Amino acid sequence: MPESSRWTMQEMAGVLSNKIPKDGLKPGDHIYSWRNAYLYAHHGIYVGNGMVIHFTRAAGQEIGTGTVLDRFIFSSSPSHPSDSPCPRCGDQSRTEGVISSCLECFLCGGELYLFKYGVSPALFIAKTRGGTCTTAPSDPPEHVLHRAEFLLQNGFGVYNIFKNNCEDFAIYCKTGLLVFTNVSVGRSGQATSFLAATTAIVSSPLRFLTTGVSGLAAVGYGVYCISRYVSDIGVRRDVMKIPVERLILCPGPLESEPTTIIDASKEKGS
Repeated sequence: MPESSRWTMQEMAGVLSNKIPKDGLKPGDHIYSWRNAYLYAHHGIYVGNGMVIHFTRAAGQEIGTGTVLDRFIFSSSPSHPSDSPCPRCGDQSRTEGVISSCLECFLCGGELYLFKYGVSPALFIAKTRGGTCTTAPSDPPEHVLHRAEFLLQNGFGVYNIFKNNCEDFAIYCKTGLLVFTNVSVGRSGQATSFLAATTAIVSSPLRFLTTGVSGLAAVGYGVYCISRYVSDIGVRRDVMKIPVERLILCPGPLESEPTTIIDASKEKGS
């Protein structure tokens, strides 16, 4: 086997789990924790001193559909009883937007995982569950922390499950990349996985390429993997590197902007 095609032990371990011990965290890490029996994950940026900056909806509005589904997807806002709030965070059960919480409140009893950046296409496809890694490289920690702290003070827009959720926030902090076309999905791997699965299910013309359950399953899985890969923030061409200050100064749509990538070193605070 050629040396370039071999997986390292770290990559092989990463296929199984992205779990990380708390003492292994570094400021600027993109972390996440699974919620509601692994139905979805909540994402944030670890900023050091046991604190996490993350983007969330208020209680009962996590997916923001305004329908009965909101009752089944719990809020990712830390939920301590109002009469016994967290001594570090206070009562954040009704807080929404970009907030700062201690690591324990962020995890909400769940396990700690590290989102991976700059993974190979093979590893990305092998991680069949979206929202755990991307082929896009991360910017230096100081840029990541600058964006997170700036957005903590200025906000990250309106929460939307498909276009602007907690994973979108964390990925932007890590990469500075924003989708500039008017598409139905943003940067979130969880959202793209959902849409990829839907695409695989409804791709009825592909049913005629094979017969039998195993063949149909193989075709469906192939469609799912391809859909996930082409929607990854590291592969898409409808993205731009946007300085965080510009999100406040020029909050309008970006559909008419050129596809120039702005060097992260030119950002304020670099």
